[in-house]
Amino acid sequence: MESWTAPFLEYLKSERNYSPATGVSYAKDLSEFQEFLEADKPDASWKTVSATDVREWMIFLLDGQNLTAASVNRKLSTLRTFYKYLRRMGWVDINPMEKVVAPKKKRPLPYFVREAEMDRLLELTREDRSFKGIRDRLVLMMFYETGVRRAELLSMTDASVDLVAKQVKVTGKRNKQRIVPFGNELEAEIRAYMDARMETFGTGGLPAFFVNEKGGAMSEGQVAKIVKDNLSMVTTIKKRSPHVLRHSFATAMLNNSADLTSIQKLLGHESVATTEIYTHVSFEELKNEYKNAHPRK
Repeated sequence: MESWTAPFLEYLKSERNYSPATGVSYAKDLSEFQEFLEADKPDASWKTVSATDVREWMIFLLDGQNLTAASVNRKLSTLRTFYKYLRRMGWVDINPMEKVVAPKKKRPLPYFVREAEMDRLLELTREDRSFKGIRDRLVLMMFYETGVRRAELLSMTDASVDLVAKQVKVTGKRNKQRIVPFGNELEAEIRAYMDARMETFGTGGLPAFFVNEKGGAMSEGQVAKIVKDNLSMVTTIKKRSPHVLRHSFATAMLNNSADLTSIQKLLGHESVATTEIYTHVSFEELKNEYKNAHPRK
């Protein structure tokens, strides 16, 4: 089998301009597959490799070697490139990789802030009653208590907020609108913000519900900085973005017995499958609680 891998590796180097490190990686992948194949089929050749052989190797890598889906996909990519080369050279009639479906990559769990951390943050921000302090606190609360996206928050106008019905109308992706309810605490903070805003800028001509210190529309960067600076006071998670607070909203709702369909509608997800990621987050939390609490963990 080696007689076909050598010209392939030379092809990668001379015609495709692959780096020496990439060539070493490809050579290693092909060698590992060859060893796996010849363990059961000593007379195997690249011509006789079937899709079943590749699938069995894939299972071995995932279950036997405990490789991630991403690592296995990279190795399968080597075989795909190799067999395209063999077909182009006319050395094989059938490409077994055409019938191989790559394993799905594990979707990373979203970052979120724990309820106790958010309680602490909202307590810490309670004292600053300047316009900026009130506004920044409301930005945090709006994300955490309604689950809106950053673009949705920035596009809000006074007409978006209904204090009587205690709900906010937001325009999401593809201009789809939805209505999200909120509670007494957020209502009180909205009223405090609107009072502070009126004292600072008067009543007319403001471009959006949330404005900067000069009365202009806030930018995405300004909102991101507010969230990052404030979350840094209570958490060490790597991501400290507005979307983390959206994740935190969904996780808190799920942890407090909200059903998945309701969370889907509140977040504006088209499919409940997108919302299901939060069930995995909650399960991870459950596992952590078990490890920390059970005497025979």
